[in-house]
Amino acid sequence: MSTTEYQVTGMTCGHCEMSVREEVGQVAGVDAIEVSAQTGRLVVTASAPLDDAAILAAVDEAGYSAVRA
Repeated sequence: MSTTEYQVTGMTCGHCEMSVREEVGQVAGVDAIEVSAQTGRLVVTASAPLDDAAILAAVDEAGYSAVRA
């Protein structure tokens, strides 16, 4: 199991969280996603190491920006 944490900027509500969760959930290998608009924290759990670029692109697709924490 691999867990990676990111800091997302621009999220303000539950709908924002849902958008991020939807896009990141489409990245191959993602097993679990924790996202909080309040803290801007995104934690992605996968069975194998994930490509940061794929996760960051998914967050971007949702309309937000992120950096690895």
